[in-house]
Amino acid sequence: MKVYTWDQMPMDTLSATIGRKMITGDRTMMARVYLKKGAFVPEHSHDNEQITFIVSGALEFKINGETIVLRTGQVMVIPSNMPHSAKALEDTDDMDVFTPPRQDWLTGNDAYLRG
Repeated sequence: MKVYTWDQMPMDTLSATIGRKMITGDRTMMARVYLKKGAFVPEHSHDNEQITFIVSGALEFKINGETIVLRTGQVMVIPSNMPHSAKALEDTDDMDVFTPPRQDWLTGNDAYLRG
């Protein structure tokens, strides 16, 4: 067992508009992704099931041929291998849970988010 505090977790600056903090267990990962208004996450997919919770702000997702806007307090489950992209409509604090943990994030092989 281990206890964490988000404010004490290191921030990984991925770009001028996206930052991330992560906590990883053996079979689950939780991440806080901080996106400035206008930040864009290009289309990608992964083997990991994803649950996205908007702590504050708003994200516009393009997923499965649909445009879905998630706002503060809303949650979406993204199935494994489902291509999706996201754009921050305002400054956004997004909490994502992945199972299993994202190995590309842990190893830094997440070039689609960086730069």
